[in-house]
Amino acid sequence: MSTFHNDNPRYSFPHGAHPKMDDACVIVGDHWRIGVLTESLIRLEWSEDGAFEDHCSQTVINRNFLSQDSVERRVYDQDGLLVIDTPYLHLSYDRRPFSKEGLQIQVKGMDGFNGTWHYGASQHANLKGTARTLDGADGAIGLGDGVISHDGWAVLDDSSSNVLVAEEDGDAAASSPRLRVAPRSSGRQDLYFFGYGHRYRQAVQDFYGLTGPTPLLPRFALGNWWSRYYKYTADEYLALMDRFAAEGIPFTTAVIDMDWHITEVDASYGSGWTGYTWNEDLFPDPERFLHELHRKGLRTTLNVHPRDGVRAFEKPYVRMAETMGVDPATGEAIEFDVTNPKFVDAYFDMHHNLEDEGVDFWWIDWQQGGVTKQVGLDPLWMLNHLHYLDSARDGRWPLTFSRYAGPGSHRYPIGFSGDTVVSWESLRFQPYFTATASNIGYGWWSHDIGGHMSGIRDEELEARWYQLGVFSPINRLHSSASPFNGKEPWNFHEPVKSAMVDALRLRQALMPYMYTMNWRNAVEGRELIEPMYWQYPEQGEAYGVPNEYFFGSELIAVPITEAMDKASMRAKAKVWLPQGEWFDFFSGRRYRSDVASGMNFYAWRGIGIMPVFAKAGGIVPLQSDNMTNSTENPEALEILVFPGADGKFSLREDDGRYAPDGGIERMRVSDTVMSFDNASSTLTIAAAAGDARVTPERRTWTVTFRGVAMSEVQIDGEYSSDTSYDKESLSLTVHVGCKATDKDVTVSFPHGLELAADPVSDDVFAICNDAQIAYPLKEAANAALQEHGTRALPSLKTLSYESKDQNGGIHREELSPSVLSAVEEVLFRC
Repeated sequence: MSTFHNDNPRYSFPHGAHPKMDDACVIVGDHWRIGVLTESLIRLEWSEDGAFEDHCSQTVINRNFLSQDSVERRVYDQDGLLVIDTPYLHLSYDRRPFSKEGLQIQVKGMDGFNGTWHYGASQHANLKGTARTLDGADGAIGLGDGVISHDGWAVLDDSSSNVLVAEEDGDAAASSPRLRVAPRSSGRQDLYFFGYGHRYRQAVQDFYGLTGPTPLLPRFALGNWWSRYYKYTADEYLALMDRFAAEGIPFTTAVIDMDWHITEVDASYGSGWTGYTWNEDLFPDPERFLHELHRKGLRTTLNVHPRDGVRAFEKPYVRMAETMGVDPATGEAIEFDVTNPKFVDAYFDMHHNLEDEGVDFWWIDWQQGGVTKQVGLDPLWMLNHLHYLDSARDGRWPLTFSRYAGPGSHRYPIGFSGDTVVSWESLRFQPYFTATASNIGYGWWSHDIGGHMSGIRDEELEARWYQLGVFSPINRLHSSASPFNGKEPWNFHEPVKSAMVDALRLRQALMPYMYTMNWRNAVEGRELIEPMYWQYPEQGEAYGVPNEYFFGSELIAVPITEAMDKASMRAKAKVWLPQGEWFDFFSGRRYRSDVASGMNFYAWRGIGIMPVFAKAGGIVPLQSDNMTNSTENPEALEILVFPGADGKFSLREDDGRYAPDGGIERMRVSDTVMSFDNASSTLTIAAAAGDARVTPERRTWTVTFRGVAMSEVQIDGEYSSDTSYDKESLSLTVHVGCKATDKDVTVSFPHGLELAADPVSDDVFAICNDAQIAYPLKEAANAALQEHGTRALPSLKTLSYESKDQNGGIHREELSPSVLSAVEEVLFRC
């Protein structure tokens, strides 16, 4: 049992905790209690001793998050059964110990058999959640359950998690409460039934209501992270950051792996994985080193493996020993014990001393299982909880970087997914793994982009992994110490090098868009990444593209996870576009998906880009200066507009200062609403609304309309010729200039904004030109396509070319399936 004094903020209850259910939602018997928390969320308790749990648990902190006046329900008795009926659920219960015969809940509107849960039933249709770690993974691994299911129900079992108990201090003179993390009493069950049908987003939002919201991340976390398990010296690391800056490659976060501390220790102390003493051979002046990183615009995190405690060779050992009542002269190791309040206090004091030197946050690299001296208390969960709360002291912006410790871990972002093998199998699994994590509300995964270890060198694989990183929650490059496994773009050949650099610059450019999504997640419980079936749950096709996902409100991302086909010189990704009109984010090509079931096809892309689609009416703000490490609210923005429908985007900015007590509603914010009226072909950038101290007084605007033809434009009602047109991306760019942010800005097209003609002929020629096939065959294919368009497809499959080999034999060549498929994508766009 661990007891913590509550006058230290790191031991406080989570912000906004309301663990006791409203009496109005409770139906109770001698040994059972049922809480109707929402019309789709039911709490089910059985207690042998007749006592029930009203404290926060490790997972659940809030059981009273909706006004019970808004929850419609009927409770009645039918043939001796308790019946609870809501607009979405029908529960019947025999008031006995839970059994499959005596407790069932039907989810209304779902299939009567599969949509009915009997106590103890397997969650075979669960759409899955996430996992603790990808350490050593070379492809797919098993995942835990999420709170959504194709059958419409899911069950979260919270029976075994510890609880947080506030008690009066034993000293009668003391009035402050204390907090215990205590094991549950035996003989109790505590289940949460999520019966949301296919209202997936609502299920996750109510999961947040139950377990607490995802905190707002600081802006720097959304840029590029540099990380490597490598013995850098301070000078080498700083020189590397200078090289990145000189190359125009932006980074906002510097990760220093475990070699920051002493790792070569006498065998009598054990291993060198745990350490808290700077290696002065590598870092002779740590404070100066960290200061220089800050000066270059980088925030820093150090890796810690706390398992081995504090040993006698450590610089903080003497003070730690004295605190723990150990005679330093004995050299007795201070055991790591997260259940011991005295140790925890000394442990954080040690970290604070390092933070005073300039450490911004900690990478908690716990790998040693889930056992502490307290029954059921996972040391990883405890470290995440304490480190996160401690990181908020003195008004700091709280942040941790650690592994997933079960449902509720979203309260302690950011997630470190672990060390994967460098392979296509690993890359292929990561988009799915990231998207399904949203099903358990875990939205801020950070992967080892590029893969960590083993595997083989494959430059194309690295480029594709970088592109996934751009459209991931956190983009952290990482690799092992192998001299051949560095992720620096200049270690790779063209065109891979340029593809990597472009990816890192795009990530920096996307920061205004992502930071707005960060706010949306924290305030509305809307994930940055949503599986396609969240928005289209009744479309079977949405379940058939596990590596495709919504990336924020405006975009669909489809990472390429297959190697390039040598015949077409392109790689493919399976795409499903819902009904509507979509634009390729990069090329401006337009895709019309006319039927209700949407459109399936393979998207073929060269090494430089991956398939990303923007909806018609989409608006995406970009940071124009995308080659620096700056995380300030930008003074220059480029707005990408995808016409064809009305659109609206509200850019959220703040002053970069976290509000005390987690109250983001008290932060200084400013919103700039951008709206596109399709009928009048007018984009309006409204005056910034909110705290005037947040947004720059003046801002330089550039507006790029994708997928359009050249058209006459007006800025604030006056004709402007300050435009440019790019044929490759079908983009018209309007250079608006520097404008006051407290005034509206309009960009309009008095004669209408014409969509660009689809460059089918050019795109077909490009495919034929790149195809690694016989010249006569590509000439015949191109001629047929240019003359007949889509009607040429059947005949293309019959084309062949015969040639003699050096022995006089006949070699017959046909168009490869990849070339045919790439052509089909072009011909079926509109």
